Amino acid sequence: MCLSIPGKIESIENQLDDIFRVGKVSFGEIKKEINLSMVPDAKVGDYVLVHVGVAISIVDEEEAKKTFDLLLQMGEVDEMRGEE
Repeated sequence: MCLSIPGKIESIENQLDDIFRVGKVSFGEIKKEINLSMVPDAKVGDYVLVHVGVAISIVDEEEAKKTFDLLLQMGEVDEMRGEE
């Protein structure tokens, strides 16, 4: 199943220009490098929805946390950990 998973931007690691940026995004205990090009206004501390390694939108912190908790309960985050 394809899902967008909410995560928190911890840092912006690499920026080639005003558009192409890569950031470290935290999904609970899991941290991944994510392409931030589709969310040019996103900054450190923002929550974003991530789909296949690309942040596709900025989301509200409370809603992001609720969604992530539900995904954890459903076991949908296991794939990110390498568990299936």
